[in-house]
Amino acid sequence: MQKDKLNFAQKIGAKMTRNAWIGVSAAGMLIVFVLGVNVGNGSIPMAWSRGSAQNGSLPTTLDYSTVNQVYQAVKDNYDGKLTEQQLLDGLKSGLAQATGDPYTEYFNTKDAKAFNNQLQGTFSGIGAELGQDSDKNLVVIAPISGFPADKAGLRAQDIITSINGKSTSGMSVDEAVNLIRGKKGTKVELKVVRNKSDALTFTITRADIKVPSVNSKILDDDLGYMQITQFSDDTASLASKAAQNFKDKDVKGVILDLRDDPGGLLDAAVKVSSLWLPQNKLILQEKTDGKVVNTYKADGSNTLAGIPTVVLVNSGSASAAEITAGALRDNNVASILGEKSYGKGSVQQIMNLSGGAEIKVTVARWYRPNGQNIDKKGITPDKTVKMTDDDYAKGNDPQKDAAISQLLGE
Repeated sequence: MQKDKLNFAQKIGAKMTRNAWIGVSAAGMLIVFVLGVNVGNGSIPMAWSRGSAQNGSLPTTLDYSTVNQVYQAVKDNYDGKLTEQQLLDGLKSGLAQATGDPYTEYFNTKDAKAFNNQLQGTFSGIGAELGQDSDKNLVVIAPISGFPADKAGLRAQDIITSINGKSTSGMSVDEAVNLIRGKKGTKVELKVVRNKSDALTFTITRADIKVPSVNSKILDDDLGYMQITQFSDDTASLASKAAQNFKDKDVKGVILDLRDDPGGLLDAAVKVSSLWLPQNKLILQEKTDGKVVNTYKADGSNTLAGIPTVVLVNSGSASAAEITAGALRDNNVASILGEKSYGKGSVQQIMNLSGGAEIKVTVARWYRPNGQNIDKKGITPDKTVKMTDDDYAKGNDPQKDAAISQLLGE
């Protein structure tokens, strides 16, 4: 299997891989791999390979002579206490950062554990997914509905400029997450810029957060409403149960709410898309170096086939959420309403390292059934309906209202 926060931007050996990750930080293959790290002899043997020829000119092993020169200079001259593990973690992080790709990241043992907890919908903090925009600003990908960040008023695309008074300039997403996380009941102060002009300050009380990834109900108008907050381990089973309930209640239509969904596991996106699609309908293709390496098709569990559907998206809808929206739209089983989505068109593979550490590497780009890659472009809705500041303040939801009207033919 594989993993994608496209961004779960921050959810954070030899073992089996998990699902491909397509969040703003996922189907099908079960791959066993080993990433050995042997700093002692100056080599990093890679026993796992996806087969890309783009970096074939790089040497089999790296020459660490100059790295050791830097190490000696730091060891002999740095005015401060350092540990061997701290330096090794820094070296590994540096290799990942050298790609210049914000989604290729090294997680030490502690961060890897936190990442895995987040994939299961369990973590402690404020309840928001973070990422970087094209200018390397730290941004809110999506506040999680009903939790501290959302209740405080944080919104998708808010740029975080400082955390507890510390500037985020040059700060990695991983560093920011570590600063924002903390014990339940403690507070964190975030300064943000909204709409590139409004400077705001939020003091948010941290909480323990356990989030089921799917919420569903039958609306008064006999419409099914399914909200997916992230594509995680429980998404496929919860979405399947909701879909069967909708079918049993003979709903007139379905609203699939993917707003502020930062992404997650690729196999979950494929299984959710399959609830609407006939067997073998194309959901997405992965390409590495321009060549197709994986093709994902519907599995035939099309419980909601033929039921009119509207998918809601906004700027916080990313990766796995965009895969699902694009697959349903391109196969003409749903229309999209709301605002342009985030635009993450890459896939990350999680590789397990010795001692419980992990590295997340961008291994491919994904393409919609219509052949488009949406990276940094997003998906433009069939019908654009915006949420204003006044709507947020008053608790209005014109996007959901518009979806209901469309499904009822009003």
